[in-house]
Order: sequence, then C-alpha cells, then structure tokens
Amino acid sequence: MAPAFHAVADWDPPAVKDFPNHAEFAGEGSDAQALTEIGRRLFTTKFNVHDGAGRPAATGDSKPTIRFPEHNISFARIAGPDAMACSSCHNDPNVGGSGDFVTNVFVGAHLTDPPTQSTDPIITAERNTIGINGAGLIELLSREITIDLQDQREKAKLEAYISGESVDVSLTSKGIDFGTITVLPNGSTVVKDTLPIDYDLIIRPFGVKGVASSLREFTLFALNQHHGIQAIERFGWERTGLNDFDLDGVENEFSIGQVSALVAFQANLPPPQPKLSESASLREAEMTGERIFNTIGCNQCHIPELDLESAIFTEPSPFNRPGAVTPSDVSDVIYLNVIPSVQGGAVVSAYTDFRRHNLCDSEVKHFCNERIRQDNIDSELFLTSKLWDLATSAPYGHRGDLGTISEAILAHGGDARTQRDKFVSLPDRMKKALISFLLTLGRQ
Repeated sequence: MAPAFHAVADWDPPAVKDFPNHAEFAGEGSDAQALTEIGRRLFTTKFNVHDGAGRPAATGDSKPTIRFPEHNISFARIAGPDAMACSSCHNDPNVGGSGDFVTNVFVGAHLTDPPTQSTDPIITAERNTIGINGAGLIELLSREITIDLQDQREKAKLEAYISGESVDVSLTSKGIDFGTITVLPNGSTVVKDTLPIDYDLIIRPFGVKGVASSLREFTLFALNQHHGIQAIERFGWERTGLNDFDLDGVENEFSIGQVSALVAFQANLPPPQPKLSESASLREAEMTGERIFNTIGCNQCHIPELDLESAIFTEPSPFNRPGAVTPSDVSDVIYLNVIPSVQGGAVVSAYTDFRRHNLCDSEVKHFCNERIRQDNIDSELFLTSKLWDLATSAPYGHRGDLGTISEAILAHGGDARTQRDKFVSLPDRMKKALISFLLTLGRQ
C-alpha cells in the first residue's frame, strides 16, 4: 500500500456523519425527501482530513491526475483546496445560493503542479460563485432539450440513409434555435457553422461556460477541486486501480450514495421567485420595466418562460460522462418531485436560452478577459446567464466584478450589442424602470 502523506494527529473525529446507500433511496415510493435532508447536512459539513479533505498526491482536475506529494498545501486559495464546506461559498441569500466576490474560484489553477498562487489570466480564469436554487428544474429542462435535439439528428440519419442524400437539420427545442447540422448518408454529421452547444447535442447547463450536463458531474468536479474529496465513482478502484488516489491515508472518501444525497439536496432547492413591490407606483414602474425588457429584445436570449414536460427529477442522469454513474450503473434511479404541488409539467421562469454567446466586439470587451479554454470551449463564449435570482445574486458577470445590473447591461457587446445599445438610447426613467423590473427577479 502506498504511503499516506498526511501527518495528522487522530484526536479529532471525522466531520461526516452520514453514509447513505443509493439503493436504499432508489425506486418509486422511496423516501427521497429523507435523502434530501442528508444532502443538506453534507452540503453544510466542514470536511476535515479524517474525511479525506485535501489531495496531497492529486491535482484538482476532474480527471484523476497525480501530482508530486511534496507540493502539497492543505489550503491554497487559488489552486485549491479552498473551502471546507459547499456552503462556504454557496450561501447568499441562503444555503445553496450564490456568493460574493470574496468567494470567487479559479478555473485552470486547480490543474497546476506545483500549485500556483498566480491569478494571471494566462494561468487561470476567475469565476464568481453561481446560485444553485432551482437547479433541478434547469437540469430537467436541459435533459428534455437534449432528447429533442438528438431525436432530430437520429431521424435525419434514417432519412439520409434511405434517400442516399445529405439532410440538413435545423435544431430546435422549446422554441429555441440551436443551429444547423448536416447528416450524410453514412450517418456522420457535418457542422458548417459553430453551434451554440456541444457537437454531441447534449445540453450542459452548469458552469458559466456550460461544462457539466448534470448536478452530479458538477458536484464531482467541485468535491475534488474545492475540498480535495475524491468520490469513488470517479477516483476509485474501478477507474484508477487505487482506493486512496490522492494518498492522504483515507480510502473510498465519498460513496455513490453520498454524491446522490448532495445532488438530491441541490435538485430540490426551490427556484427563485419574483416579487413585485407593494407600493402601487413602484409596482407600475416594475411592470413597465418588464414591457421594456421584452420590447428592446432582452427576452430573445433571456427567455422568460420555458415549458417543462415533467417535474420528476431522476438521479443519476442518463447523459453523464464516464466518471459519473448513469442509470445502468445503479440498481434503480432516485425519484424526486422538485415541484411538490405539480404532478405534471411546469413553466420555468429562469430567463435563459441554454446557448453559448459571444458578448464581445471591437468596442465592448469586458467579457473578453479570459485567455485559457475550459473544456476546449472558445474563451469568449459564455452560457446565457439565468436572471431569475438577480435580486440576490450580486455581484454580476462571470467574474463577479460588476456591482450593479446597469454595469452588467453596459458590458454586453457582440451578440447582445443591439439590445445593449437600445438600452443606452432609452430615457433615464425607462432605464430605471427596466432595472426596477430586474430587481424583482428572485426577490421573493
């Protein structure tokens, strides 16, 4: 057995007290709400070295990657591990929410060995903490869109095979245009113009670049990067041939059931709700602002409402990549009704289109600060932000360096330049009305 690199006295106990088994909560009729409560406790647990926190022989990469143990730092603000609990950053306005600038994370720095202390954009991309409230609905929408788009591609493959001719497919779902692909008679796909999503047509709604298809994938990334906790399904024996991949002396640090509990808690967080002012005059200004929002075209990307066919969340997702379990890897899925009062579908008011956009041009360049690619996504492309929590999610922008909504709007160039310029041309009273409306989002 490889030596452990933590020289820690054993007088303190582990912080983790919950060890749920996925199968125990799987299947229809199981008490998934109890798993949600376990997930809440795990989300707020301050992990310590006896739980496996820290990663002396592993980088923060989502793919198991070794590093020299002599480079180990227990806490490293830039390269990580940088937090004891998930709630250390996700805490505004409640556990599971967003975070202030002080909780920013550094993507790319976690890959370095030895760990970097530099925030230079050629090394790392600085990102603000995003709120998770309503994330279950976001994942469900992304799954339904993915199924729609992949069905359109498969039907085109059949048509192209039968006809012996290429077939162009305009990819659409829920009224959103996701670009065009060409399917050849041999079944291969050609993309003439860059798609606003990944070429496998899987919607990945988590992360400002759109890098994770599910809460589970995102949770597995975060556990390792921010806490140095390696989940068995990604870092365990079946994938790495080790039970203690980071050589910290703690084997099998986080089970499939524990990850499922964290996902259940996050998926069950209620969506942010809008709230109009009680004052009649303020309420009138807010409703005027909503009309202006739609009139100048902000709703073209920040789509106010999307129809969800089913609010039943199943875990794990069928679209997880290797290193995250899928339904075929477990005895049964866990069922959660993320809107308990609704038995069927729902209308989700997240104000997003699930597409990546370039908000930079020759004059407006604020969102062009990144220099490295994440998951090979163009550094200038970002997923359309969800606006449904604007009232509580300041600061704004992917780096969290914009203190007001007005600043964020003025930073929109590129694909949103027309809407930005229309906002600039508005009289001040109409600008204020629009901001008043946006500050109703998530105020409930």
